[in-house]
Amino acid sequence: MGAGGRMQVYPPSNSPETNTLKRVPCETPPFTLGDLKKAIPPHCFKRSIPCSFSYLLFDILVSSSLYHLSTAYFPLLPHPLPYLAWPLYWACQGCVLTGLWVIAHECGHHAFSDHQWLDDAVGLVFHSFLLVPYFSWKYSHRRHHSNTGSLERDEVFVPKKKSDIKWYGKYLNNPLGRTVMLTVQFTLGWPLYLAFNVSGRPYSDGFACHFHPNALIYNDRERLQIYISDAGVLSVCYGLYRYAASRGVASVVCVYGVPILIVNCFLVLITYLQHTHPSLPHYDSSEWDWLRGALATVDRDYGILNKVFHNITDTHVAHHLFSTMPHYNAMEATKAIKPILGEYYQFDGTPVVKAMWREAKECIYVEPDRQGEKKGVFWYNNKL
Repeated sequence: MGAGGRMQVYPPSNSPETNTLKRVPCETPPFTLGDLKKAIPPHCFKRSIPCSFSYLLFDILVSSSLYHLSTAYFPLLPHPLPYLAWPLYWACQGCVLTGLWVIAHECGHHAFSDHQWLDDAVGLVFHSFLLVPYFSWKYSHRRHHSNTGSLERDEVFVPKKKSDIKWYGKYLNNPLGRTVMLTVQFTLGWPLYLAFNVSGRPYSDGFACHFHPNALIYNDRERLQIYISDAGVLSVCYGLYRYAASRGVASVVCVYGVPILIVNCFLVLITYLQHTHPSLPHYDSSEWDWLRGALATVDRDYGILNKVFHNITDTHVAHHLFSTMPHYNAMEATKAIKPILGEYYQFDGTPVVKAMWREAKECIYVEPDRQGEKKGVFWYNNKL
């Protein structure tokens, strides 16, 4: 993929994987956003408070049940069963809390209800519970949706150009190096992004931090709400401190800390795979426009976790086109727009672990296609 790149040899052309790795069109689409909206049944855009709360309350019920099970019954298990029970709890609770995170994320998009105050109240409570600064991330994420695929203005997982690759990059482009990088990315990537803007849009004239009200990410009208976000996170931290003082640090780590690490891992993995793919273009300012940028995303298949994660994984293209649409209508909307999108729609059903490793190997940096006429269109490459 890309002139001169040392990409892996792909399967024969009759393999399904070949189609998923085929470059999506980078020309201006023959349809408009209005055309796509007309194809979607009108009820898909309607937000229902009872329906939204039903998903929220279900996640709360499952999470609370898992917590009660772990604290009331795990201590009664004979040795060595707790060593089997706790990892199972961590995996299940991490997945359920990721679904809860997705619902709070919908609040930031005003997709939970027709009332902005209600969306913000729900989002603030549950993102704070997951140690996410709600308003801070809401505003930076909104800018991501406004600038998806732009090399200059996108906010997250902005790929590097070859000239920006550090000298040690070639020493990490091997199985051991990729394993180390992926481990760091999925364990520390989310807090590093929030605190230091790692993998985010570079702000050359100032420090970008989601906890700093005066960070360049925000304008003057938003700064007060950054303080509110910080207060929400600090309140949860204080609650965790009191819990640790009462039941011990080990209890906090087991019932909350490890599941939160799993949530953070899933957030980075999901976002990474949605925006990193050999077939997806990125654009500089000479070529970028909102619709082509929004289409530079890919839907993935996480199996049963698609439902647990409220389909944020396999309806991401529709989400980028219509971010105020509630998640429970996104599958129907995706089916409605796929015939119109045609080759502009990208779905990759490659198993997640295999896809993660492939993308880490193939998508090292972006550069213009030397064989093409569009010098403002950049494609992934891996030749260092």
